[in-house]
Amino acid sequence: MELLTNIIVESWHVLVEAGPYVLFGFFVAGLLKAFVSDSFLAKHLGGRSVWSVIKAAVIGVPLPLCSCGVLPAALGLRKQGASKGATTAFMISTPETGVDSMAVTYALIDPIMTVVRPVAASITAIFAGVLVNAFPEKEPTSAPLESLMANVHDHGHEGCGCSDGRCDIDGNRTFMGKFMDGMHYAFGEMIGDIGRWLMLGVLIAGVISAVIPQDALNEYVGTGFLSYLVMLVVALPLYVCATASTPIAASLLLKGLSPGAALVFLLAGPATNGATITVMLKTLGKRAAFLYVAAIVICSLGLAFVVDQLYIALGLDIRAVVSEVGETLPHWVGVASGLILAALVAKSFLRSEGGG
Repeated sequence: MELLTNIIVESWHVLVEAGPYVLFGFFVAGLLKAFVSDSFLAKHLGGRSVWSVIKAAVIGVPLPLCSCGVLPAALGLRKQGASKGATTAFMISTPETGVDSMAVTYALIDPIMTVVRPVAASITAIFAGVLVNAFPEKEPTSAPLESLMANVHDHGHEGCGCSDGRCDIDGNRTFMGKFMDGMHYAFGEMIGDIGRWLMLGVLIAGVISAVIPQDALNEYVGTGFLSYLVMLVVALPLYVCATASTPIAASLLLKGLSPGAALVFLLAGPATNGATITVMLKTLGKRAAFLYVAAIVICSLGLAFVVDQLYIALGLDIRAVVSEVGETLPHWVGVASGLILAALVAKSFLRSEGGG
């Protein structure tokens, strides 16, 4: 009973710290969804130039889609003329970060990681996109996009993204109409898509905090390249969206994980899962799928080393920073936000269970 109580207390503590920032992230995500159309994205992502890859990577960073949710959007962009490289870059940078996950990173980790995370996602996406364009598939891929998009929409029901098959807000609306559609998406569909994953991440963070002894990871996993490899092995097959991965990473940091190893988890976890790799194989080809995974592995390991060196050079102990987060807002704001977030997730769960 004591262990169970500790897990509940630690999970609630994480939820209170993250709650205000999660709600703010959802609000901004709703604005982006309402006023940034897929047609605008497609217009800028055509051609095989490096510039189209860079734009795809940068555009994908703030968008509120996780790795299943990004698939219909990416396939739509490909159908509208986006290059394989640009599509690949979009499929990496979009799920690895977003306004919601950046807000939670600021709340639970620190400002440096809040900046490092989207920068690392952009670098990984650009590297992958350039590789895919530089080494095009020899044999053409002829998988029908329409049938694949139908399959992807089905994947959305498994836990993220476009669960009702609608991946864009109708552009022929008034400002207020678009705004309300965006808020409905953020606090309705988006909560339904990733809310339960977020709560699972909070619960796992609570378990890590309550069960794993202090410095256990530093003692058993170690630091440096070995810790990067361990996190890579854990993250690559795991499905965890960017927002849900953040409280887990924060808890691991408190138990002795290095900032670089945490970054490996934050980059590789959200960007890879079975659905993503399957769609890559069918639409972009085996070579593009291989380069997709290879770029994530190479960049995760390389950027992890750079980030660890950055924290060492700045003389920062990330555990001390993480343990002191959550003091910038009044406690009652965190409690109220946590309760609101829990209520929204519960409402979406009841709605999905009831078939409505």
